[in-house]
Amino acid sequence: MFDPASLKYDANGLIPAIAQDAQTGEVLMMAWMNAEAVAKTLQTGRVTYWSRSRQSFWIKGESSGNVQKLVDFRVDCDADCLLVTVDQTGPACHTNRRSCFYTAIRDGEPVELMQPVA
Repeated sequence: MFDPASLKYDANGLIPAIAQDAQTGEVLMMAWMNAEAVAKTLQTGRVTYWSRSRQSFWIKGESSGNVQKLVDFRVDCDADCLLVTVDQTGPACHTNRRSCFYTAIRDGEPVELMQPVA
């Protein structure tokens, strides 16, 4: 059985988790998990992060309805970063965009690639 304690967490007990759309492969967001958030995610199938600003668990979609259902949970080769593939309902970004990665730097200038969902 997988033990979340086997992962390499930073000095604050956190590990980065990248969320990727299971259907399209699009990178949706990056957030942090602690060992308990990892365990909750694996137990419930609802992606659970640790909010550094609120110092509390954050189940994606709990208040917005933009739920992330876990499809696959992967650990990188160094066990210090996670990739969660998800079925995403609605926008993943708190700015109401599909992805948090909506700004590109082109010719030295930021270019907004997507607008908020109406």
